[in-house]
Amino acid sequence: MALKLWLRLLSCSTQIETEIRKRLRVRFGITLARFDYLAQLHRHPEGLRMNALSRYLMVTGGSITGLTDELEKEGLVVREAVPDDRRSFLLKLTRQGREVFERIATEHEAWVIEMFSDLKLPERKTLYELLGQLRVHMATRQTLSTEVA
Repeated sequence: MALKLWLRLLSCSTQIETEIRKRLRVRFGITLARFDYLAQLHRHPEGLRMNALSRYLMVTGGSITGLTDELEKEGLVVREAVPDDRRSFLLKLTRQGREVFERIATEHEAWVIEMFSDLKLPERKTLYELLGQLRVHMATRQTLSTEVA
C-alpha cells in the first residue's frame, strides 16, 4: 500500500506540474523555471544573492547565471553589487519584473484552484492535513537518519 500511495502522489504531482508548465508556456511564453525564479525574488524584495537563489531553487549556479542573463536583458531583474563582497551580486526584480510576475502569479493561482475544484472543501482540508503529517514524519526521519550517519 505504501508503494501504491507513493506512486499515486507522484503521479498527481507530475500531472499538475505538466499542466502548469503547458499553461505557462502557452499563455505567457515562460518556463516553470523562470516562473519559480521570479517567485523567489518576489518573496524576497530586498533581493537574494545568486548562491542563495540557487539553493532555494535547487539548481546549479550556472543555471541561475543563465536565467539571470536572460531576465536581465528583458528588464525583469537587476544585479546589484554587494558592497562587502566584490564577487557577489544581489538579484532583485525590477518594477516591470514585479508587475509581470504578479500578473502571471494571479493566473497561476487560478489554475491551481481550478485543478483542485473537483474536491469538496472538507476533502481538500483533509488531504492538506494528511500531507502535512506525512511531511512532518519525513522531516523527523531525515533528521534521525542524518544523526545516525
